[in-house]
Amino acid sequence: MLKILGKVSSINVRKVLWACAEMDVPYTREDWGAGFRSTDDPAFAALNPNRLVPVVIDGDFVLWESNTILRYLATKHERFDLLPRADAQHARERARVEQWIDWQATEFNAAWRYAFMALARKAPGYDDPAQIAASLKNWAAMLAIIDSQLQKTGGHIAAHEFTLADIPVGLGVHRWMMTPVEDAGFTRPDFPALRAYYDKLTTRDAFIAHGSLGVA
Repeated sequence: MLKILGKVSSINVRKVLWACAEMDVPYTREDWGAGFRSTDDPAFAALNPNRLVPVVIDGDFVLWESNTILRYLATKHERFDLLPRADAQHARERARVEQWIDWQATEFNAAWRYAFMALARKAPGYDDPAQIAASLKNWAAMLAIIDSQLQKTGGHIAAHEFTLADIPVGLGVHRWMMTPVEDAGFTRPDFPALRAYYDKLTTRDAFIAHGSLGVA
């Protein structure tokens, strides 16, 4: 059985839990990370030299990097509705899903990091008003991209129907909705397609079970 190492409040762990729920993949889970067993433990570091959660263990196979884990699970369990086949016939559809998965890990994440650490986590050292304002501006710009894409698909981020890309992107949108940006005097832009998308995601059983466990 698949084993997942990581605490449920981690957004990257929640990606994997959400995916498992969508695919009916059974698993066991162990709490690792801040507040639980330290990822500096040599046993954990031997599995992931980055000392970050999640890590999954599938028999004798160990894998880290949450978005890679999502791809692995969808491919292993032949959920080609979530991630199209890796062949010439489905190359464009698969690339579109992977494009948004990769975008979440790079552009989207980079935009919100400072503002989120300041306003949601209230982490020491994240108290520069100028950097908070810049991060919120960049974050809103990324959400505008999502809103525009959703207007094109009429449904989800990579296509009309739900795909694997909606898990990482959807959790990023959830983080936006839950972060008190108003505390920095920021007015949330009106993104109607984004709001409809978020409302749609929050009705999914897998999101209800695992997506909304926090903003951390």
